[in-house]
Parts: sequence; structure tokens; C-alpha cells
Amino acid sequence: MRLRTVQVIAALAAAVAFVLAFMAAGVVLLSSLFMAAGLAAIAWLAWSLIRQVRGRARDRAASRSI
Repeated sequence: MRLRTVQVIAALAAAVAFVLAFMAAGVVLLSSLFMAAGLAAIAWLAWSLIRQVRGRARDRAASRSI
């Protein structure tokens, strides 16, 4: 069985499409990991700032009551 030119071109196009799809999936996965790391960093920053502000408020309230 001989392949026609159109069939060879279609097979090559399908191969390129599959490679691009796998690359895009990898980019999405990597991007999601960086997004999760960024969200974790922002959450830690907010938590530490809230804890710091609450600690200062307690110190001021304690010093005023004395």
C-alpha cells in the first residue's frame, strides 16, 4: 500500500499537533505549580503581617492599662 502525499502531510500535522498539545500541558502544569507557590507565599506574608499587627495591638493595650 502506497501512502499519498496528503496522507503523509496529515500524519506529520497530527504528530506536530500532539507534540504541541503535550508541550502546552506541561506549560499548564508548570504554571500551576508556580501559581500555587506564589499563593502560598502571599498567604504566609498575610498571616505573618496579621500576627505582627495583633501582637503590637496587645502590647499597646497592655501598656495603656498599667
